[in-house]
Order: sequence, then C-alpha cells, then structure tokens
Amino acid sequence: MASKIENIDLVNERYKSLNADCESCFGLCCVALPFAASADFANDKIAGKPCHNLQSDFRCGVHKNLREIGFKGCTVFDCFGAGQKVSQATFNGKDWRQNPELANGMYEVFPIMKQLHEMLWYLNESLMISAAREIHKEIKLILEETEKLTFMEPKLILNLDIIAHRAEVNSLLIRTSELARAVALKKFKNNKKPQKATGRALDFIGAKLKGVNFIGANLRGAYLIAADLNGADLRGSDLIGADLRDTNLSGADLTGSIFLTQAQINSAKGDYHTRIPATLKRPSHW
Repeated sequence: MASKIENIDLVNERYKSLNADCESCFGLCCVALPFAASADFANDKIAGKPCHNLQSDFRCGVHKNLREIGFKGCTVFDCFGAGQKVSQATFNGKDWRQNPELANGMYEVFPIMKQLHEMLWYLNESLMISAAREIHKEIKLILEETEKLTFMEPKLILNLDIIAHRAEVNSLLIRTSELARAVALKKFKNNKKPQKATGRALDFIGAKLKGVNFIGANLRGAYLIAADLNGADLRGSDLIGADLRDTNLSGADLTGSIFLTQAQINSAKGDYHTRIPATLKRPSHW
C-alpha cells in the first residue's frame, strides 16, 4: 500500500529523525515521566525524579535486563525522537544535571514534543499510503506546520494548544484511514466472516479471537490487552492507539495495517510466523 510519492528520500529521512537516538538524549524519559508499580514497572517513580537505574552518562544501567527485573514498560516506550530533539535542539545540548535551572523546562517540554513527533510519524506514514494520494497535499502542509512547531523556543512550545493541533492532525489521519481501509477491503479477501469492529475504545480485553477476520477493520484505540489473535488477519486494519499489551499475535498477518508503531509491536507477543509491516522490526523477545 506504499505510494511512489515524489520525494521518497525525504520521507525516509523523516523516519530516521523520528527514531529514538538515546545516545543524543539526556535520559529524559527516565526522568521527566512518572510510572507506577505494576506488571510493567517494578516500583513507583514520580515525574521529575531520575530513575534509580539511570547512570551519570544518562544511560540505563540495566538496559539488557529490563524485562527480567520487572521493567517491561521501559522496553515498549518510544519517544519518536523527541528526546534528542529536546536535548540537542530545544535546549542546545545543555543537560539538566549541569544546568539544573533548565531541568523543569526540559521535563515540561518533553511530553509535548513527544506528542508532536508522534503526529509527525503518523503524517509521514500517511504520505506513504497510495490510497490517500488525493489528500497528500493537505497532509504535507500540516506535516510541515508540525515540524516548524518542534523547533520553537521552549516557552512557545509550552503555550502551544496541543489539543487543538492534534484534533486538526487527527481529522486527516481519519480520512487517510477511511481511504486506506476501503482499498484494503477490496484488495485483501479471505473466506471468513469479518469481525464487527468500528470506533474507538472497543473492548476486546482477553477476547478469544483466534483466526479472526479483521481485514480493513477500524481498531483505533481498541483495547486488545491479552487478547488471543493467533492467526488473525489484520491486513489493512487501522491500529492507531490500539493497546496491544500481551496480545497474542502468533501467526497473525499485519501486513498493510496502518498507524502501527514499534512500541505497540514490542508490547505484544508474537512468533516467527507473525507478519508485520516492513517499516517495523521483529522484537527480540518473540
């Protein structure tokens, strides 16, 4: 479903900039964000307090053993490159340890930047979807506008109406989804009756959906936690915001699915037979 758009090199370059580069970040996700003791985190941490595993060089001291020691949540987090943007661009390479007067500002800007970069990821993907070619011009315009927002000064970023901007972006993502899924329903077919799925916040927690037909389904924001999707057909489905924590995707086919991120794939369970989009990597724990 990829489109041969005019500037494919630019799209690929954007993808690179939207991948986390921890070597260029000051461990912002390990400091700015809070987490609570749960199946994903071994203990509580308040926002603005460095994780006790964060080292003086801003690297995680237990990175290789996060899952084994109870920090599975860290392995599925993705800042979409916001960490290095805030560290190196917004605050010009000044870190919060040597410049404590900048710390609170960095912590407050980071989650907003993450939202902007996440939007850029989805908009960039939209430009790769040939079915949405008719709205590519509109997508490019708002993508460029969003990129400009990421380079603003900290005070301007903090005063940004992120909710309004996200709504504007989302309207285009919805249109992209409708166009892409309509094509998928025609392109991908199987002999199984489609599972009814539409709208946000669908509750499939723990559901037995082995081999289900979700071709071209609208699974935006669906709760699929611990659901059994073994052998399911999700080709051309919209998975933006879907919660795939511990979802069994063994043997499932997600090729052609849209708005699926690496973080979502990392949080799920799969195997050698799981088929995923070419832009994503097969998790090492599968």
